[in-house]
Amino acid sequence: MLDSSRAGEVLRRARSVPEGFVTTYGDLCPEAPRFAGAVMAECRDPQVPWQRVVRADGSLTQGARQRELLEREGIPFRGGRVDMRIAWFAIDDAA
Repeated sequence: MLDSSRAGEVLRRARSVPEGFVTTYGDLCPEAPRFAGAVMAECRDPQVPWQRVVRADGSLTQGARQRELLEREGIPFRGGRVDMRIAWFAIDDAA
């Protein structure tokens, strides 16, 4: 996998997002959101809630399947995007 310690931190942060909320790639790795995207794309761990990670504007990277999973969790949408004003989860760096 990509840079294991940094990738591990990305995955730890992704696991911290509770059901009913989303975070962004930039929240997972502020200095390198694209790295976070690469880590998430490689991840096959069922304990990582990949569907809860969206683009900063609330748009989805995995289309209809991701939207279906998020809607099941009660995530609100405005058109084709997650309503980030309501659903965004601020990751606590101290956790």
